Amino acid sequence: MRTLRNTLRVPVARGALAVLLLVALLAVFGGQLAPQDPLAQDTAHVLQGPSGAHLLGTDYLGRDVLSRLLSGTGLSVAGALEAVGAALVLGIVPGLASLWLGRVFEWTALRAVDALMALPFTLFAIAAVGVLGNGLHQAMLALGVLLAPLFFRVTRAAALGLRQVPYVEAAELMGASRSWVLRRHIWSKVLPTVAVTTAQALATSLLTVTSLTFLGLGVQPPAPTWGGMLASDLGFLAQQPWAPVLPGVLIMLTVGALHLLADALRDGGAADAVRPVRAAATAPVREEKADAAVAA
Repeated sequence: MRTLRNTLRVPVARGALAVLLLVALLAVFGGQLAPQDPLAQDTAHVLQGPSGAHLLGTDYLGRDVLSRLLSGTGLSVAGALEAVGAALVLGIVPGLASLWLGRVFEWTALRAVDALMALPFTLFAIAAVGVLGNGLHQAMLALGVLLAPLFFRVTRAAALGLRQVPYVEAAELMGASRSWVLRRHIWSKVLPTVAVTTAQALATSLLTVTSLTFLGLGVQPPAPTWGGMLASDLGFLAQQPWAPVLPGVLIMLTVGALHLLADALRDGGAADAVRPVRAAATAPVREEKADAAVAA
């Protein structure tokens, strides 16, 4: 909580959270806010510019662009959240378990992580879609598997230094269970690092989801997605050169806000970690002043 309070004091972090809150609202209520049916075609009004009936114009099939942008936000964001959720489960649990389940499990987990980190995101997702079928869940599960090593390494590195601290060893010697030690002493210290990694992973997964839908994978047309709209608009640049800018700006703002939030969380966690060190460093000075005051 202290890290979150430190983060909220930064104006950039508040701006990033405002952008992400807006995107989250569009993801949840975009379909209800869409002024028209995003799948309805009107061949009599193809590739029209902005007007009263279509605030952002129409695409090559006469569909309302604003409605498709609003409706497509949900699928794009949901795909990124699904991938990161799978990565959290597949990465954090083995990362913490590798410190307590012995050398065999640790060696096996580390070798599996090394193998997964050598695989490229997009190509592995395409291969998984080819094997498991062209669907959003299959693609996001594959992406979550590739993001899991990131959370594994970050969680393990953060918990490794806490494994040997005196209060953890004392708790274990007094009979505390491993689950209690993890909940009480380890997880609260690891959580800020995991939060930073989650924000970065969301940005990465959102770009990967956009890339896959740009290629026509994961979500089948005519369902609207940011990547799918970007791909279809590129074919009509002569008629509507501004059209790819609309989904591109949404992608840029969302990814940029996630990176800014990750930086702010990192700075907030660093400030939280430095505070006890400063307190310890200034304690002797305060004691000397107090002794001098008493002597006087």
